[in-house]
Amino acid sequence: MVCKKVQQYFIRALHRLQKGPGYTYTELLVWYCENTNTHGPKRIVTEGPKKRMVWFILTLVFTGLVCWQWGILIQSYLAWEVSMNLRTGFRAMNFPAVTICNTNPFRYTRSKQLLQHLDEFAKLALERIYIYNQNGTIPEDFLQSQTNWSKVASLVIIEKSDQGEETVLHVLGSDQSQTHSSTWNRPRTGTYKMALQLCNQDRSGCMYRNFSTVLEAVSEWYSLHYMNILSNTPRSLRRMMGEQGEDFILACVFGGQPCNLENFTQLMHPTYGNCYIFNWGSETEALVTSNPGAEFGLKLVLDISQEDYNPFLSIAAGVRFMLHQQNSYPFIQDLGLYARPGTETSIGIFVDEIVRLGGSYSHCTFDGSDVDVKILYNTTYTMQTCLRSCLQNHMVKFCGCGHHNYPLPEGAYYCNNKDNPNWGYCYYHLKQQIEAEHSECLESCKQPCNETEYRLTISMADWPSESSEDWIYHVLSYERDSSAAVTVKRTNILKLNLYFQEINYRTIQEDPALTSDWLPSKLGGQFGFWMGGSILCIIELTEILIDCLWITVIKVVKWYVERRARRARKHHSDSPSTIAQSIQAHTNAGFQPDQPEACMERPCALAIPGTPPPQYDSLRIHPIHQRAITWNDEN
Repeated sequence: MVCKKVQQYFIRALHRLQKGPGYTYTELLVWYCENTNTHGPKRIVTEGPKKRMVWFILTLVFTGLVCWQWGILIQSYLAWEVSMNLRTGFRAMNFPAVTICNTNPFRYTRSKQLLQHLDEFAKLALERIYIYNQNGTIPEDFLQSQTNWSKVASLVIIEKSDQGEETVLHVLGSDQSQTHSSTWNRPRTGTYKMALQLCNQDRSGCMYRNFSTVLEAVSEWYSLHYMNILSNTPRSLRRMMGEQGEDFILACVFGGQPCNLENFTQLMHPTYGNCYIFNWGSETEALVTSNPGAEFGLKLVLDISQEDYNPFLSIAAGVRFMLHQQNSYPFIQDLGLYARPGTETSIGIFVDEIVRLGGSYSHCTFDGSDVDVKILYNTTYTMQTCLRSCLQNHMVKFCGCGHHNYPLPEGAYYCNNKDNPNWGYCYYHLKQQIEAEHSECLESCKQPCNETEYRLTISMADWPSESSEDWIYHVLSYERDSSAAVTVKRTNILKLNLYFQEINYRTIQEDPALTSDWLPSKLGGQFGFWMGGSILCIIELTEILIDCLWITVIKVVKWYVERRARRARKHHSDSPSTIAQSIQAHTNAGFQPDQPEACMERPCALAIPGTPPPQYDSLRIHPIHQRAITWNDEN
């Protein structure tokens, strides 16, 4: 019974669909305007001619505004836009990892023999530049001494005459033609600048790194050759030449409790040598602080031994320090801060936690496993570790060796002047490409979805004061060297205080700007504000559009059927058979109609004999008056 009713329902529905809505376009439009819950269309059909035109224009304008606003909302939703929300909280927090380094990577007394030749060439270069700058005369024997030392990175002077012509002079004479006194001791006009010349292996292509001062040029030149020497120096020897913890860290207090070297992790930094990380958290749990203020933070007294600095490698004197997350690599050369000797530096710490959504909303990663770069650091993923790893991977791929400042991929070795004489040219050329706006590394690396940043406030004061320096120096000298003599002085020691300024923390979190829950609400709000409608009005409009579609479909189908019928009538334009012929053909298989004239002229195929057809002429219809005349004639 149920199946029969369902079948009948679908049959009626099919008939209804075949029949169509039963209205014309005009009738549907008028009915919609009279019955819709949207305010504008009603006034179009109920008002007078003038108001009707005004309401027609207003309805079109507001409909366009609604469509425009809807387009903006839908575009925002499909663009996965985010909004930044700031929240604050209060809790006991992990104290950050603190990395401290002496700006002098190696004690000069321990590394002097290793860097002896490099220091001699640096002095020679400075003497030549000084004489050139004073417009003096360089003796011939001085020009011929110790020249042509390195073709990897040449220190040059680029002269520019008043006519705009440029002349390149090699300070250390990599080209023998420029070691003659006629080249250096000629009258000089115009301007000059210092540069570093880097060439490929066959010297067919060279690039120049220009510097504004001699200081920058010589420092860069010295660093390049210093890296070449370190690439051939064993790691154990570098540790021995670097700053030792017992000489560097004189005192340590955390949260009112004394600490020592066991609370520090030694790190061999490629630029600063032996660095020490407090509370790194790689082997032990991170230290927690629940109170703000200097008494609950970290206090350090450090000795930099400034008199044992390398004169060319360490231009600035002091301590380089950096605050970072636990188990993250400290890129202290790029992100570190300085603390000067003879001062007490207080650093107040504020914590910002950044939370990104990830997925389609943010180009970020949770652990770096989905980044298309082989990470070379065995630490927590950061943007810096990815960029440095990408640069080193490209360096090994295109230059055949790795840069000394970054870890090595498996099977690679560090660049040196002997095996890779053009590595400087390759490195700087590659670095320019990597630092481009749309570089491969910048597009491949992702920001971490969760990271912690530290905002710092720094204040300084002279330390120790003149009235207390005597006893402080004696105490520090005795604790370190067990000597009654004073072995420390103001130009070497400094004090660091690091503490939370407050235990409040800020969370900067990404949230979707428009979710699937809010999208219908905002779309409806715009529609209701501009048109005074609701979702029911949209359903009404949808119903009208469906009816219009059915009318269109029925008209198209009707036109197609009529078109086919007209074509069929053109193909079958012969006169129709009589009623008697139609009945005979239907009831008698042996019946054949009258043959056309063409068969009369030539023999046609004979029909198969059959029963003679009956006479049906009585079924023909004749006019009444004609039959009456015929009957009278017979009578």
